[in-house]
Amino acid sequence: MPEPTKKDEMSNGQPEETVAPETVSSESVPSESKDALPIPEISLKVSPPPEPITEAVTEAVTEAITETITEAVTEGKEPVETDERKPEPSEPLVVAQEPSPTENGSDQPQCGVKGMKEAEAPGSAVKEESSISPPPMGDDAPAATSPSPTSPAEDASSVKKVSIDLPNDSVPVPAKERKDSVWSLGDGQAPEELEKPIDTPPLSTLLIEKPQSGTVPVGGDITFVAKVEAKDLLRKPTIKWFKGKWMDLASKTGKHLQLKETFDRLTKVHTFEMHIIKAKENYAGNYRCEVTYKDKFDSCSFDLEIKETEQSSQNIDIRSAFKRSSEGQEDAGELDFSGLLKHREPKQQDDTPEVDVWEILKNARPDEYEKIAFMYGITDLRGLLRRMKKIPKEEKKSEAFAKKLEPAYQVDKGGKIRLVVDLADPTVDLKWYKNGQEIRPTPNQRKYIFEHKGTQRIMVINNCTMNDDAAYSVAAGDEKCTTELFVKELPVKIIKSLDPVKTTVNERIELECEVSEEGAQVKWMKNGVEVPTGVRSRYRVKCEGTKHYLVIDDASREDTGTYSVMASGGTSECHVQVDLKPLKIFQDLQDITVRLGQPIKLHCEIYPGNVPGRWYRNGQLIQPNDRINIIHRNKIHRLEIESCSLHDAGDYTFVPEGYSQSLSAKVHIIDPPKVHLDSLNFPDNTVVIVAGNKLRLEIPISGEPAPRVVWMKGERVILESGHRVRAETYGDQTSLTIDVTERDDTGNYKIVLQNEAGEATASVKIKVVDIPDAPDAPLVPVVGGDWCSMTWEAPKYDGSSPILGYFIERKKKQSSRWMRLNFDLIKETCFEPKKMIEGVPYEVRVFAVNAIGISKPSEPSKAFIPLAVTSEPTMLVVDDVTDNSVTLKWRPPETIGAAGLDGYLVEYCLEGTDEWIAANSELIEKTKYTITGLKPESKILVRVKAINKAGASAPKTIQHSILVKEVIEPPKIRVPRHLKQTYTRRVGEAVNLVVPFMGKPRPKVTWLKEGKPIEPTHVSIRNTDSDSIIFIRKAERSHSGKYDMKVQVENHVDTAIIDIQIVDLPGPPQSVIIEDVWGGNVALMWTPPKDNGNAPITGYTIQKADTKTMEWYTCIEHYHRTCITITELVVGNEYYFRVFSENMCGLSESATQTKKSALIMKEGMQLKIPEYSDRDFKEAPKFTQPLINTFAIAGYNATLNCSVRANPRPKVIWMKNKITILDDPRYRMFSNQGVCTLEIRKPSPYDGGMYTCKAINDLGEAQVDCKLEVKGGFTFYELMHRGVPLHLIDKYMNEAKIVEQEK
Repeated sequence: MPEPTKKDEMSNGQPEETVAPETVSSESVPSESKDALPIPEISLKVSPPPEPITEAVTEAVTEAITETITEAVTEGKEPVETDERKPEPSEPLVVAQEPSPTENGSDQPQCGVKGMKEAEAPGSAVKEESSISPPPMGDDAPAATSPSPTSPAEDASSVKKVSIDLPNDSVPVPAKERKDSVWSLGDGQAPEELEKPIDTPPLSTLLIEKPQSGTVPVGGDITFVAKVEAKDLLRKPTIKWFKGKWMDLASKTGKHLQLKETFDRLTKVHTFEMHIIKAKENYAGNYRCEVTYKDKFDSCSFDLEIKETEQSSQNIDIRSAFKRSSEGQEDAGELDFSGLLKHREPKQQDDTPEVDVWEILKNARPDEYEKIAFMYGITDLRGLLRRMKKIPKEEKKSEAFAKKLEPAYQVDKGGKIRLVVDLADPTVDLKWYKNGQEIRPTPNQRKYIFEHKGTQRIMVINNCTMNDDAAYSVAAGDEKCTTELFVKELPVKIIKSLDPVKTTVNERIELECEVSEEGAQVKWMKNGVEVPTGVRSRYRVKCEGTKHYLVIDDASREDTGTYSVMASGGTSECHVQVDLKPLKIFQDLQDITVRLGQPIKLHCEIYPGNVPGRWYRNGQLIQPNDRINIIHRNKIHRLEIESCSLHDAGDYTFVPEGYSQSLSAKVHIIDPPKVHLDSLNFPDNTVVIVAGNKLRLEIPISGEPAPRVVWMKGERVILESGHRVRAETYGDQTSLTIDVTERDDTGNYKIVLQNEAGEATASVKIKVVDIPDAPDAPLVPVVGGDWCSMTWEAPKYDGSSPILGYFIERKKKQSSRWMRLNFDLIKETCFEPKKMIEGVPYEVRVFAVNAIGISKPSEPSKAFIPLAVTSEPTMLVVDDVTDNSVTLKWRPPETIGAAGLDGYLVEYCLEGTDEWIAANSELIEKTKYTITGLKPESKILVRVKAINKAGASAPKTIQHSILVKEVIEPPKIRVPRHLKQTYTRRVGEAVNLVVPFMGKPRPKVTWLKEGKPIEPTHVSIRNTDSDSIIFIRKAERSHSGKYDMKVQVENHVDTAIIDIQIVDLPGPPQSVIIEDVWGGNVALMWTPPKDNGNAPITGYTIQKADTKTMEWYTCIEHYHRTCITITELVVGNEYYFRVFSENMCGLSESATQTKKSALIMKEGMQLKIPEYSDRDFKEAPKFTQPLINTFAIAGYNATLNCSVRANPRPKVIWMKNKITILDDPRYRMFSNQGVCTLEIRKPSPYDGGMYTCKAINDLGEAQVDCKLEVKGGFTFYELMHRGVPLHLIDKYMNEAKIVEQEK
């Protein structure tokens, strides 16, 4: 709670009864208590600025100050001073209080406005050390809370505090304790106190030139300059520019605000400039410049006035005044309250009717303010509420109280206070409240005494304590008045000061002091820091009446320092010195020697025993851990190390804490030598190295002191000075170095270590590995067609590493390029190279591979040539069987190879035996052979082998046995395809026709021409077992005709007809006539020749000749008609014409010439062109050449041809046995110029049948049929050989017989 001003004590030292508050000076009241006291008198002092400011600003300042003071006085509020320094007044502006006498003669202050006096005449300005800016209405005044809470019912009449803020930020922080505007209590200050000079604030310590206030029109530029002298400054000072109190302009720099800093090295002056560019109206106001350097501070305030070019007066619009300025623009977020002072910028008027929002707000409840502000577009609600508070309220005259309680009372602790009210109606019941709780009188307690004197009601509070510091109120009926009581606590003085103490550690320290008041609170400090007195603290505090003690039971050196005790009325301090006790050494540390791994124990004994210490090894602090144990028991200090290591050797020191003395000893650790081969991580201590590489084998060793090392291989000692092989020892390891390893370096190496603690030996095996030797030349025992079999022996030396496998390479003997045959290693010592070219000599070689690498290649093998036997003979069939022989036929093997084919070997085996008998003693080259000397009715199996240099091929065997018995086979004539149609030859050419046939035994062949025997003199005929040949050496036209061939075996007959046509050149046309001559045209007509040369006439050739030269020129060739018109003849010439006939043999030997000539007249003749009616060429399909029955040979392509005429072009459909042929790959269909062709690829007997060609168009359809018979095929034995089932063979044979019968 704030401490009020101490009241003057009476001569007897007892506080007199407080009836009313006394005058309190600003010098005696602390800053926090000033905020809490009720202020009946206000003194405001204002100094005029150095430059005049506008009248509007002056009026605004005066109006704001007047409203604030009026509100504070009217409502009984308590203004609160701000922390800012107030300006010095030249003439005070005083609001005084008129005292009114009370019943007991004391003066009670009555708040009211005594007067206000301005310090200037019209046209002059208010002056202050730093210019005054209008009070920022957007700033919330800091409100001080009441010392004790009040009930909600008392909020309306409780004391409130108002802030009057006249910014002046140029005063340094230390100077802010001084207040120029004084709020006081009591009867007011005497005139002589007001006339006392006021302390002048300290001059600026940094600024040598301050920015001055200035005026600039709207849109103009202005610059403010501040200078700081840097002679005594080590670095650049920090400067800040502010607008108002808090707005830091460093964050507002842009196109309207720029900050600049310069430094003059000659004068050593820092210049700081603030440029305002294109100023706006809202830039006007108070600005501040602050300069900081370390602990120095300086500031200065100045004003900026913005003038408009055109003055416009308008009424204040509350809705525009409390809107945020420049919303959505670069200055958005700033609150512009200049609209409440002066309005020069015309605002855009709304179309809404004028509404007096002030009247609406005055008549509305506070909870409706936000709704009304939102309805009328007021965004600054807080500024509106502050403005509402400043509106003067009409003071309502109290009906119950003639005189109310004063706003505040003050009383000393232990004194008493009288609270007096004067009632307008004495009969009204009166109730007193403390912090909202009713105070009821008690008969046995004299704390509260209630008195009645006429209309006065008095409550006396006796023996005031701090609990009585509260808010009090009195209620008379429905009315209530409140006040606040401040209880002032008297300071506590120290009667007996602290005495200095000097002691040693572990002793008890007790500091004692005595204060003036029993039960007072004191604070113990050590070196300026409060001493902790908690449960776990080393410090204990106790109080016995007015005596206070600070106890330290077990003192330590850290307790040395300055101790002080603080009371509200004074302070006392003393110095406490804690020293160490003298050190005595009962047992010193001893030097020891320990074997490695044994425990180390160091022991000493000192006095005092409770002194801790620290252990050091070689100057390094030793920290306890799992291995190191530090023990301290009374006077004994012990260091124990469980298992020592080499690092534990050294100088050990024990230093008692706080003493300069120390105890030292040396620890020497010995260790027998040892070779640490485990760290090599080599299995069986064997080191493997590739020959040719450098080996450096480093082996860790241990031993204390360092052992002597000797390396040996066998009985030979390896010296350190060796060239290729040398041994080296340094530090904790020894090494063996072999610069270039060789095979001879393989072996066991011995290491011998010796020192004073013992001897140790170890053995290391070094294994030098290398690539293996090359294997011997491989052998090739077996050779195939494109492969061979090769073997080899493993190399004699494997390089001390197991052979992993082998690589094989081959090359042609005449080539030098080797080709690798395997990419995966071969584990065995044999291999079969493949994919060789047959007949080409090759060589092979081998590489051995181990973990180190690949050996050199072996010597090449002897050259070998891959040769392969042929494949088996193909198509082995039985050609003929007699009672004692079997004739076989076959085809050569499909694959013969480079070894060629020497011949065939025919073997047979009697059924039931396994003995194969060679039928031919010597190889035969023909693919047909007759096995003779067989027994009739016997069954044999036959096979054929192909023989070459590589050997015999696989045999080709007839699957079924052959019965040695002659079988009758019906004859069949196989007419070649070109003989199935007319066979045409020219006169004089040779005719040689071969017609094959089948039949057993040998058929009888006869030939007839036109039903008559053929004369041997004209035609030669030669017959064999399988065919018949007709030969005509020089064909004549008389040889043309149909030849009938008849083949007969016993009662079986087969016939065929061969049509032979011998053709010759045709004769000339019979006659050529000139029918008409007109213009340059001649019409000719002739008759076909009498002799067509036994072949159809294919065309005519017409020639012309001029009678002048008689040179013949061809007019047209291959002309098919017998009439023609020759055009483009020369007028005036006379022409003869002749015509040649033409057949398949060529042009006729002679031509028929016109008997008369055609004269082309010069004068043209009129030719009457006869009128012809258009011919309708549309017709239904009609076959001009039908299909003919055809015989085809199985396995040879056959064609069916016919010709059709139709317009439009018909659609042609081919059918077999009335079934349409569609998408069958065995058939190909063609249609060209009306000729329709069906090609049957390699027909079989199953392709025989009735074939139909149908032509269809829009006018109709037509079709022709023919029968196709496929002759030949397979015999019964061939079908059996091919594995055809018997029922299919039987069906095929029956169909063949039916065909024969139909013939």
